[in-house]
Amino acid sequence: MTPSRRQVLGGAAAAAGEALAPHAMAESPAHLSFLVIGDWGRDGLSHQRDVAGQMERAAGEFDCRFVVAVGDNFYEDGVQSVTDPKWRTSFEDVYTGPRLQKLPWYAALGNHDYGGVPQAQVDYTAHSARWTMPARYFEVPDIAGGQIGLFILDTSPLIAENAEGDRPMAVNVRTEDGAAQLAWLDRRLAASHARFKLVFGHHTLFSGGSTHGDTPDLIAHLLPVLKRHGVTAYINGHDHDLEHIVRDGIDFVCTGAGSEVRPVNPISGTRFCTARPGFSVIALRDGLLSLEFRGHDGTSLYSGALGAV
Repeated sequence: MTPSRRQVLGGAAAAAGEALAPHAMAESPAHLSFLVIGDWGRDGLSHQRDVAGQMERAAGEFDCRFVVAVGDNFYEDGVQSVTDPKWRTSFEDVYTGPRLQKLPWYAALGNHDYGGVPQAQVDYTAHSARWTMPARYFEVPDIAGGQIGLFILDTSPLIAENAEGDRPMAVNVRTEDGAAQLAWLDRRLAASHARFKLVFGHHTLFSGGSTHGDTPDLIAHLLPVLKRHGVTAYINGHDHDLEHIVRDGIDFVCTGAGSEVRPVNPISGTRFCTARPGFSVIALRDGLLSLEFRGHDGTSLYSGALGAV
């Protein structure tokens, strides 16, 4: 079951990844599957349009129910309003496939989005049949009959250095209460009875990416919340690559390769990493949660299990 847009709960309002054979996820129908993309909005350039075409193909192949976008939705500096031209050049005119047109997009904010007017991305929810950001952080309930809990974070205000200085991003970040967001997540995870709890945010916790790597503030303040409530996976972007890392009994998935990519290296716990443009497919089938990375050319780059500790 895919929740209606009215069911999404806004926060401001209201183990070992066992390798699977290539294309194993496609061999039997998934009970539920969805796509995840990050760091993507580049006016169709840097393989963004190629990735969009393969997302359309995967949406049909896996009968995907929705898309999660994990931030840096519009380069370089977000959008200024609900009528900003980038809504068309980086979103509406790129993800044009008939299947993608029918899927809700549950979107998180990234650091580049904070360079514009972040509230415009929240407000666009009322102007779009598919863009869904009811608040800067929110919960999507009742996924797969309650088997999956899906929590979307706004990680920029959780990192102290993002509030420093007089840059537009810093000015915007200082309007947000990071402690209140963490308290909200703590409460919502405690209340969730989902077998698989999936938390999405833009910034990395652990990463072998060449540009950003680990994020100490999130390791210090967010990781204990994830561990306390037995979160299955934390899924992010920020580093422009594809990574599957298992640490502290949690799967960390970086899917920040929606357009431009950068070098990446394995670190402790890395099961797979690559600097190729692409996206993720997550599927629940027969009580098991699976991850697949797909490349911009349609290649299946990696398949593994989530929550298989």
